[in-house]
Amino acid sequence: MLNTNIFDDISAKLSAVAESGPARDIEKNMRALLTQGFSKLDLVTREEFDIQAQVLLRAREQLTALEARVAQLEALAAVK
Repeated sequence: MLNTNIFDDISAKLSAVAESGPARDIEKNMRALLTQGFSKLDLVTREEFDIQAQVLLRAREQLTALEARVAQLEALAAVK
């Protein structure tokens, strides 16, 4: 029967090597580079985008209602 502690020990050592290896450094550097590049762009978050989309939808609904009301009033004015 194999000792599970050996597997845990090997797994911990492999994780430590992976975290301290060059791949981890490259990932950190790429994240920093991308974060810096994105901060220079005029971007909005998904939450801000969704909020503005809802605001636009409400404005369109109000505009449609106002256009219908104006059409009603114009029809009434034309009759008189």
